[in-house]
Amino acid sequence: MKTKRFIKDYLLIAIAMMLGALGWIVFLLPNRIALGGITGIASIFYWGFGIPAQAVYFGLNALLLLIALRILGWRFCVKTIFGVIVFTLFSSFLQGVMGDTHLLADQKFMATIVGGAFMGISVGLGLSAGGSTGGSDVVAAMVNKYRDMSLGHVILVCDLAIITSSYLVLHSWEEVLYGYVLLFVMSFCVDNVVNSMRQSVQFFIISERYQEIGKAVNTIGNRGCTVIDGRGFYSGNELKMLFVIARKTESSTIFRLIDEIDPGAFVSQSAVIGVYGEGFDRFKVRRSRKNLSLDKAQLRAISD
Repeated sequence: MKTKRFIKDYLLIAIAMMLGALGWIVFLLPNRIALGGITGIASIFYWGFGIPAQAVYFGLNALLLLIALRILGWRFCVKTIFGVIVFTLFSSFLQGVMGDTHLLADQKFMATIVGGAFMGISVGLGLSAGGSTGGSDVVAAMVNKYRDMSLGHVILVCDLAIITSSYLVLHSWEEVLYGYVLLFVMSFCVDNVVNSMRQSVQFFIISERYQEIGKAVNTIGNRGCTVIDGRGFYSGNELKMLFVIARKTESSTIFRLIDEIDPGAFVSQSAVIGVYGEGFDRFKVRRSRKNLSLDKAQLRAISD
């Protein structure tokens, strides 16, 4: 299971980086559309001084990852290093293939929307798999580790200054405005991708074969079950009900298991706002020392 998850994560990161490189090299960089993060800084150096964008992107990310290593740990940083390498290599390859050719040269607004969608999906998929394209994504991941804040909004705040500073090279507020539009498109895509990947659902399953279903969900679905004792109001019969929490992406597997064991089972599925604990998300609450000592005093009073 761990090997399968390992391969899945790195494959997802590789696909995400390729999508991001495609959006950057084909739609944004040649159309002089400013963007945030390290890619935005690399673009500014490319437009202003002719320095290869990939070299600046890779060098600045290396410095940032040295700082993030202590906060995010090896697991995140290794995946991000992998993502940065794939992004750099694929963007270099695309730039070599494309040359001076670029798409939507006369439709800058469409290039902004399409390029922003590619970049936003790339960032969202990378963060969902535990990696990123580096830059402001790393900053967002560090903030998100301690605070339950929107990843897209954190990236938005980090990138506004970079896009505004691109005026020093572009000398056109119109082109800077395209960068602001791009930023909102990316923010929207990041939040939607991350939320869809992390969305959870809950099941209430009533079946006479609840033990078989529970074992199948445990072993095959790799999710825990809780057995709840109940009684039918009309019939008055005793019954057993399974309570299951799973990722939305796992719901089809659970439905398949139920259908194979007991097609006549009564099943209720509903979406949940947040699930915290083992196998899901972690609490992201940071308290001051004063509040923490107060909470401990209250807990001791309750215990007494």
